[in-house]
Amino acid sequence: MTTATTTKADIPSFGRGIQYVSKPWPGFAKHAKRAVIAEGQLAVSDPADPDAVYQTLLAADALRYLTLQVTGAKASGHPGGFASSAEAYAALVMLGHTNIITEVGHHAPGFYSAMFLDSSLEEMGIKTVEDLCARFRERHGLLGHLSGAVPGILSPAGPLGQGQHFAMAAALLHPGILFPFTLGDGGMGEPYVLSSMMHYHTAYPEATNFLPVLIWNGYSQEHHAMVSTRSNEEMIRYWKGHGFTEVILIDAKDFDDSEQESAYVDSTRFSFERRLSFTQAVLEGIDKAAKSALAGKLTAFIIKQLKGTGVHTVGAKSHNLYPVDTLDKPHIIEGLQRRALNPEAWQIVRHNFQRAGGGPAARTSVTESVLDLVPVGKLPKQEFAVGDKQVPSTTMGALVAAVGKTDPRFIVTNADGNEASGMANINQALKIRHPTEDPLYNQGPAGQVYEPLSEDACAGLAAALALFGSRSLWLSYESFVINGLPIWQTVTQAMAELRRKTPSTVAMFTAGALEQGRNGWTHQRPEVENYLAAMMRNGNVYPLFPCDANLIQVAYEWAVETSNKGIVIIASKSPLPVYTTFEQGRKAIDDGAVTIYESKSGGKAAIVFAVAGDMVLLPVFEAKERLEQDGYAVRIVSVVNPRRLYRPGDVAWDTVAEPDNAFLDDDHFNALFDGDVLLAVSGGTSATLEPVLLRTRAARRDVFGWKRGETTASPAEIMGFNGLTADGMAQRAKVLAEA
Repeated sequence: MTTATTTKADIPSFGRGIQYVSKPWPGFAKHAKRAVIAEGQLAVSDPADPDAVYQTLLAADALRYLTLQVTGAKASGHPGGFASSAEAYAALVMLGHTNIITEVGHHAPGFYSAMFLDSSLEEMGIKTVEDLCARFRERHGLLGHLSGAVPGILSPAGPLGQGQHFAMAAALLHPGILFPFTLGDGGMGEPYVLSSMMHYHTAYPEATNFLPVLIWNGYSQEHHAMVSTRSNEEMIRYWKGHGFTEVILIDAKDFDDSEQESAYVDSTRFSFERRLSFTQAVLEGIDKAAKSALAGKLTAFIIKQLKGTGVHTVGAKSHNLYPVDTLDKPHIIEGLQRRALNPEAWQIVRHNFQRAGGGPAARTSVTESVLDLVPVGKLPKQEFAVGDKQVPSTTMGALVAAVGKTDPRFIVTNADGNEASGMANINQALKIRHPTEDPLYNQGPAGQVYEPLSEDACAGLAAALALFGSRSLWLSYESFVINGLPIWQTVTQAMAELRRKTPSTVAMFTAGALEQGRNGWTHQRPEVENYLAAMMRNGNVYPLFPCDANLIQVAYEWAVETSNKGIVIIASKSPLPVYTTFEQGRKAIDDGAVTIYESKSGGKAAIVFAVAGDMVLLPVFEAKERLEQDGYAVRIVSVVNPRRLYRPGDVAWDTVAEPDNAFLDDDHFNALFDGDVLLAVSGGTSATLEPVLLRTRAARRDVFGWKRGETTASPAEIMGFNGLTADGMAQRAKVLAEA
């Protein structure tokens, strides 16, 4: 099309660092005299306007050029996938739809290039292409995968199969705004992607203002995509079979005049006229899809062209660069020269991107401001008398219902198990969202309880709502949460990096292993607590282990008012003794632990139990009786908020948004845990108690924790199978005391 040169005269100042420029394209003087999006406009006025089409193609190649140069600068990163999306991304921007989300972390260099072009990255000091290249994949720069810490980027992207959750949450919170999200054909093979959108559409049929944009390029990361053998008709039927009314597919093959043999073609090899025809089809198709989605139809847009279109190579080989793929290598140089633009074109592209959607994404994206929240006020807690027996999960359910009644945006997600978790009161108050009205099952079309039978979808929508600024709660059986934890972790990490406040992502896991005897090991998976225990060191993750029905109310009340944290409450659905008052509970949340029993007089040795959990306290109190009968003094300390029990240097608290440096000091820690013997006891995994074991001064100590699951007739039997018995604890304490 053009011959690249090394002359860089007249490049705009932001373009300093661009390595190659070219002569103007044919028709440049006619179609690029000025930016087609004029000052004060939000988008092109007519997608069929030849000037709009021409400048959309300029934008697509500008994105490709920057994507290849920025990755080549570090011989690292992923140019190929985004390159095949360039016309679609450029069309979205030119049409003013700039709240763009992706599930594809490997598209990061393309998204960063877009944020550079609209000047969003100037907020982090990236003002030139030279800066862009220098700070790509560097600390305090541009992460290898997307993060909300980057100005203008709406949500994180990394693990596949997550992007739709962010788009669907945004659609609920911002009716009337379109939220396109790009999806790779590799990622489309992840479980739940289309089924989660189908369930969401059944529950929220009016929220169609999100637009999946499938980048169908024939390849995943290292091989052909599993959907690469489908015909266009099969692909359209596949989407329509998942509830999509309108599916618009633009296939570059239909415009090919370069005799490419594959079903997937590189549109940059077409004649210039055919490239413009293809770009016009994409621009008009995106415009039709956007209008359809905003008009109430569930709509998908598919762009089909070869992975790596227009960069250094094609297919899966274009996916990422290796250390040999540096800017001085012939294939990288050739790729950049083919995509080079004339200096005036760069200025045209920047003007369009700066004006589209009302300004740079760093100022106009919905996530760049704090969403107003309805104050929840004082929650209707009920303080039970110490010694009563109450169901922790049910008492928390009453508070959850109150939050939902106060905050109409509040959503509870659960995989059809609230009643089984002793939390039917949530369903009764807030109703399960379902198109069929049925009071027997507490369901109706306006319900606030979202129940897809997928923990991924439950965690995804709840966590995404919190990230985008709204309150939510993910409820689950502890045994099943593993399928939803990856996106929950993604969001908590993103919250640690955000430049704004947002409600914490809160979860509550019920029916722990000790309650699930007859169901066997399939329902006994407290190993997820290891996952959470490891995350405590991140700086913003708080697993909570309230010991009774009073403390769980205090725990949830605290969680609702926090920001930028990941908080998981783990508690039982069985009637259990009440050990604490509200005052003690608040202190336990603040300090990390609370003494719930202490012998009235001394004995021949002081035995301290540090206990995480509620049901496991039953054998601990039995052991206490036996030890006191044998002349020992006993203190039982409930470890409620173990993150508070770490030392400040153990946790990356000072690296996160909304930093929390509240850690229990040594004097107060020692007052809780000092003794001749310390037994750390957990109804789940022992990792939860790491901060106690790190700091205790007791030389004689041991751990009782979960080992493995088994089918049993009662909680006592499963505790016995795991060695969590009163006899075992008492005997071990005495052996240590007498050592």
